Amino acid sequence: MSQPISYSALANRLSTALRLGQAPVAVSFSDSIPAGMKAYDGRVPAGCRFWQDAATSAFATSSADHNLCAIGIHTHNLQPSPAQQADLMDALKVFADLSYVRPEDVAAIPTLKSQPQIVIYSPLASCTVAPEVVVLFVDAGQTLLLSEATQQVENQNAPAMGRPACAVIPQVANTGVAALSLGCCGVRAYLDVLSDDIAIFAIPGSKLEAYLQRIDALAGANAVLAKFHRIRRRDIEAGHSPSVKESLAAMA
Repeated sequence: MSQPISYSALANRLSTALRLGQAPVAVSFSDSIPAGMKAYDGRVPAGCRFWQDAATSAFATSSADHNLCAIGIHTHNLQPSPAQQADLMDALKVFADLSYVRPEDVAAIPTLKSQPQIVIYSPLASCTVAPEVVVLFVDAGQTLLLSEATQQVENQNAPAMGRPACAVIPQVANTGVAALSLGCCGVRAYLDVLSDDIAIFAIPGSKLEAYLQRIDALAGANAVLAKFHRIRRRDIEAGHSPSVKESLAAMA
């Protein structure tokens, strides 16, 4: 009989291996609010804001909670109201006028294949529903480890996505493959945690343990190799021409 998954342990491993500054966030989909889960209480300008709020609390959202961002309603395939549909058309017209999102670009924006009634957000560490997607806020060094892990788990590189940032959720949920999002001007306005040196990396929840195995190994390997390269730089800048064996010996 298999042991239940400890999301607390997985979150701790992720945070330790990657030295995360922000807690990993779990995103799940449901037809109803799970027993014991609170509904979101508040207003947000866009659904991406839930990623930041979910670093410290768990909650369930409906399309009404996302209603101030028609783009997020579209990418998450939530049931839109007539007002949200009008907002979407108005937003797309502005985007087209700015040549930001041209009409021919719209079809390339990922949208969730299913139509959930509820989107659940929580810290990964206290996750009670199996996550569809795990959201991480990462810098370039952390992205390096995650991209290397993706290449080994998937035998392909993680796509690097731009606007809209919320499209990274359907991208990963639909494909089952991790993705990097560089964000968009909206998410960078709405999230305090998303400074210019931070991006978003999303991992499929079903493969979290497989990714973690590679992240653990790669974090250790990168630490050793970084020391190796620092020693080689020092010695070469000092005028030496060390062999690989000599640099390895210098590490000891």
